[in-house]
Formats: sequence, structure tokens, C-alpha cells
Amino acid sequence: MYAIVEIAGKQFKVEKGRYVYVNRLDAKEEDKVVFDNVLLVDSDGHVTVGTPKVEGAKVEAKVLQHLKDDKVLVFRKIRRKGMQTLNGHRTYLTKIEIEDIIF
Repeated sequence: MYAIVEIAGKQFKVEKGRYVYVNRLDAKEEDKVVFDNVLLVDSDGHVTVGTPKVEGAKVEAKVLQHLKDDKVLVFRKIRRKGMQTLNGHRTYLTKIEIEDIIF
């Protein structure tokens, strides 16, 4: 059984017992969160597609930790002008564990 759920503006395929890295959530570690914006549910080959979401379906998850992603370097250069810049950033993430898909 898996589901397509929208978390923090992005869509993720989730299964029970899996870990998912999502954009930083406003929840403390060890908190339980519920996502009710479920777009699709597949239960043993029986697919239910929402219009736009599946009524009564929700995904329960547990926040494990808050962390930062690997550094991404952005290099920009304008040739023959002597201009070059190097910037980097690290995205804030939240690691969650999917505990249950309720359908």
C-alpha cells in the first residue's frame, strides 16, 4: 500500500515504515503529524484517485529529526569581463517516518 501525499507544497510517494526527507516542518522532534492532503491511494492494486484529494484518507507520521541538506554550490561567471561569483546554500530538512496510511 502506498499513497501520493502533498507535504509542504511538494508531492511525495509514501509507504508505511519508510523515511522521507521533506522541507522543514513546524513541529518538534518526536511529535506526530497528520497529512490529510492525500492525492492518490493504491491498496493492493486498487487505485483511488482524488478529485483533487481522496476524502477520508490521511497519512500519520512521526518527526525524527531536523537537519540540513548537503551544500549546493552555485558558480556564475561572465566571460571576458572578469566577473565571477561563488555562492552556496544548505536547505533545511525534516526527516519523518511514515507510521500509517488511513484509507
